[in-house]
Amino acid sequence: MIEQKAPNKTALFSFENKCIGWPGHQVFDALSLTINQGEKVALIGKSGSGKSTLLRHLYQQKANQIAFCEQNPGLVPSLSAFHNIYMGQLDRHHFLYNAINLFFPFKIEQEKVSQLASAVGLLDKLKAKAETLSGGQQQRVALARSLFQQQSVFLGDEPVSALDETQADELLACIIAKHETVILALHHTQQALKHCDRVIGLQNGQIVLDQAAKFLNQSDLSQFYSGDQFSENLSEASQSSLSFVG
Repeated sequence: MIEQKAPNKTALFSFENKCIGWPGHQVFDALSLTINQGEKVALIGKSGSGKSTLLRHLYQQKANQIAFCEQNPGLVPSLSAFHNIYMGQLDRHHFLYNAINLFFPFKIEQEKVSQLASAVGLLDKLKAKAETLSGGQQQRVALARSLFQQQSVFLGDEPVSALDETQADELLACIIAKHETVILALHHTQQALKHCDRVIGLQNGQIVLDQAAKFLNQSDLSQFYSGDQFSENLSEASQSSLSFVG
């Protein structure tokens, strides 16, 4: 099994030979992994490789410290984009405050939500019901809701998959800037290399690559989507730095 441990870092998540899955289906048989505070990690691999399962497991370990943006936006269709974003801070206010804000939004909440909506390109859609928005717009609302939680750790399961390349890059940069620790399941290898400092490759419920992004290129990562089993015949630069790949 593969593991990376950076010196002089605080481990945020750490487990050895962990079995992870759900009743009747085990995804990871004996997973060993350490992710340190402050890391920006990309999880790559085909659908079914275990990315979503791993993210959900990490979230369950420290849910009160984590903003988790899942693949399914999970919006309330009949509520506006504003109210769906605001839901990221429902647990910070009394029920009565939230109820009043539902019908008569407080100015301070409007200002805070508007700032985020502007950052994700949805300022003109705040009053629109979620059910009237496009798939990409709904994904941005879900992302803004996660950002509104203002947590130190962000987990994202393909959080920008419905966006074009330019929008995706802008929002990934926003995620990285606003969170100390970031763990993203990404399909686009270029995004993984550009925005993250560590890449973990999953295949058949196993970690087969765990490497610093600066030592990898797109050719190295394309193997995960080629239909073939992962090969350790990486680029020369990557091969020379395999300090934690075995």
